[in-house]
Amino acid sequence: DIIRGKDLFLGYNKGDQKEKAQLQNGLIEIFEKIHKNLVNPKAKEYYKEEKDKKFLKLREDWWEANRREVWKAITCDAAGGTYFRHTCYGGETNSHCQCVSGDPPTYFDYVPQYLR
Repeated sequence: DIIRGKDLFLGYNKGDQKEKAQLQNGLIEIFEKIHKNLVNPKAKEYYKEEKDKKFLKLREDWWEANRREVWKAITCDAAGGTYFRHTCYGGETNSHCQCVSGDPPTYFDYVPQYLR
């Protein structure tokens, strides 16, 4: 949600809010660089610069293209931890970083950030 620009949780206090604003500004800078380096004319047209410069369409598509690798990186580092629970077609994953199908367990993917 943070990468996609859809995390609505603002933080508990001014410090949290300031850090969140810094994170969003950093992500905007990253996606602005990605946007500037697009070479395919069709991609440039599809992701034409938005007025608010948040690059939400580009961020959403980047997440869809990379979420598997991001989740794999997160969950493989947490193997054996309490992060895992019964999922992945009913089996436990607590000693693995992926489901039997090879997919990372993404059941937190659409849970609001503050509830994770």
